[in-house]
Amino acid sequence: MLPAARGRLSEELFSALVANEPLAGRSFPQAESRDDEQIALWALYELHYRGFDELDADLEWDPDLLRVRRDLERSFEDRLRSWVSIPDAAGPVSEVIEKLIAVDDAPSIARFVQRRATGDQVRTVLRHRSIYHLKESDPVSWIVPRLDAGPKAALAGLQFDEYGSGQPSRLHHRLFAEGMRAAELDDTYGRYIDDAPVEILELNNAMSLFGLHRRWRGAGLGHLAVFEATSSIPSRQMAQGLRRLGFPEAVAHYYDEHVEADAVHEQLALRLICDVLVEEEPDQRDCVLFGAATCLELEARYARTVLGEWDAA
Repeated sequence: MLPAARGRLSEELFSALVANEPLAGRSFPQAESRDDEQIALWALYELHYRGFDELDADLEWDPDLLRVRRDLERSFEDRLRSWVSIPDAAGPVSEVIEKLIAVDDAPSIARFVQRRATGDQVRTVLRHRSIYHLKESDPVSWIVPRLDAGPKAALAGLQFDEYGSGQPSRLHHRLFAEGMRAAELDDTYGRYIDDAPVEILELNNAMSLFGLHRRWRGAGLGHLAVFEATSSIPSRQMAQGLRRLGFPEAVAHYYDEHVEADAVHEQLALRLICDVLVEEEPDQRDCVLFGAATCLELEARYARTVLGEWDAA
């Protein structure tokens, strides 16, 4: 079902969609907040994934909705550009990304879970992360047909692994769903969207933005490289924290799967995807680095928000 509105824009947009009102020439109010903007954008992106039970599937390509989405995307892009700087550094793009990761000083949710988190706090993280993990890797799949042979072959190989190497039971989003059920959480796709803070919406919307636009293909791959390169050690910490708290093994197993897999994916994404893309298309270099820096920035914003709330409590 559609999520709850978070302001005038999303309220009027969602009401018009449910009522199947004519959209041609319709104007909507400006977003009242980042929450209002991002929930509207998330819902419009979801029309390209699994849609909504109460909406007609034809709305996916409705030109009037695409115009609304374009305006929201422009606002989001402007904000990302104000938050993120593209590093001016020579050398292979993979090495520049590794340096960005090395100097990143964001707090770590995984380390907090490993050492201090309560069971309720862990369930909060699982609910938030479910917005992405229940469709894990899907935003990246949009990029595959937009690449030439070198990075395309490497990305297809990485995605094949993410999708369980042809075995439905090993799909990473299936493993996460099993972990949620074991943790006594609802594994329904999108179930916890109304619990998600704006930082989670921005994390998810950035991946959809990069995946759904050909011009952002480099950013999508830079984002992927950072995502994979910063996953292996935190996955180990998450698994250790879950076991410390006595969570069922099915929950920790999802993170166990990523300890080794993402160590391999890191090298694929950095060297066989990003480096090769920039070799073939040098004009994509800044775009790759923008995507990498965006991933670090948005993850840091989410971590600071959640850990700040817990510290304050």
